[in-house]
Amino acid sequence: MATSLGANTYNRQNWEDADFPILCQTCLGENPYIRMSKEKYGKECKICARPFTVFRWCPGTRMRFKKTEVCQTCSKMKNVCQTCLLDLEYGLPIQVRDTGLDIKDDVPKSDVNKEYYTQNAEREIGNSDGTRPVGLLGKAPSSSEMLLKLARTTPYYKRNRPHICSFWVKGECKRGEECPYRHEKPTDPDDPLADQNIKDRYYGINDPVADKLLKRASTMPRLDTPEDKTITTLYVGGMGDTISDAELRNHFYQFGEIRTTTIVQRQQCAFIQFATRQAAELAAEKSFNKLIINGRRLTVKWGRSQAARGKEAIQDGVSEMGTRLDPVPGLPGALPPPPALEEDAPTNYFNLDPGTSPNVMNISLPPPPGINPPPPGFGAPMFHMGSMGPPPPMGMRPPGHIHYPSQDPQRMGAHAARHGD
Repeated sequence: MATSLGANTYNRQNWEDADFPILCQTCLGENPYIRMSKEKYGKECKICARPFTVFRWCPGTRMRFKKTEVCQTCSKMKNVCQTCLLDLEYGLPIQVRDTGLDIKDDVPKSDVNKEYYTQNAEREIGNSDGTRPVGLLGKAPSSSEMLLKLARTTPYYKRNRPHICSFWVKGECKRGEECPYRHEKPTDPDDPLADQNIKDRYYGINDPVADKLLKRASTMPRLDTPEDKTITTLYVGGMGDTISDAELRNHFYQFGEIRTTTIVQRQQCAFIQFATRQAAELAAEKSFNKLIINGRRLTVKWGRSQAARGKEAIQDGVSEMGTRLDPVPGLPGALPPPPALEEDAPTNYFNLDPGTSPNVMNISLPPPPGINPPPPGFGAPMFHMGSMGPPPPMGMRPPGHIHYPSQDPQRMGAHAARHGD
């Protein structure tokens, strides 16, 4: 651990003073105008234990305040963000990056050896131009297929959200919407992702996030080569509106001669046809899950032959030369035919016991509150059950039909209105 301000002049000279932190785009936030507080020698680095300048800021609205955790020397040695300790180039944990580049960590763990190693690293950083990492990372190969597949191309701002409110979890939070913390159900405490150590992440050991990404890399899908040797076309999807034909040709021309390039702007995709099958296979192998142009990860698949497309169209009910339009999704199919009417169908509409004697049932509803009942003779019609009863009145509708009082010819005023016409 570094000594206090007045104890050792040599150690005090090695303390770090910086004007701006080394941050990734995610930790910096999406707002280009942020206010940072700077505290000179505010805390000691969590890796080398030397005091350094601490920066604190809020990356956006409804986000938690963030601050630098390690010094810039430790950040430059690993080429990571001072806050989240993720690689600045790929946005991945150090353990995943070192595994993809086949790098073995040689940073010492003891205090004396760590201080000596840090001083040599500072000297090497001072002699370099600052454009490339130092140490083993600077000598590693430029890229890896696994890293290109797992690399994050866009910032992940959800990582800046506030922590979960512990009072809300216990049912004791009284702030409501003014609470600066999240009111959400916490994750399982037994989840390995909930237990992370910053030193383990820096040294690339026992990192649960890295283990999850490495397992994902081992189970990622593979692009199978089609058996039809006449297929030399690749499908490129997810292009957006910013990728041009020249940028596609600049990438795919390195694999072989390109015959045609077709861009379908409406569906934001393109078709690249190569002159030879060997060039198409090489382009598919080098570009599948690894193609990034203008910050967009593009989807690369094999095209389909004309015969396969024709068979699929015929199976769907449309021939290659047919003029019928494709069915609109979401519309209901043909309605079933209505059931046949039976003359001898039972007429027991009220589910009465057939053994009972037929009685006359008066079915009428009481008038709404505030309205006087109708005068005699204009009330609700009586439903006569049974075959021996009197015939129904003239205004009676057969069972099953909707009775609208405004259409009843016996209602009050209907005779006068008819004579007025």
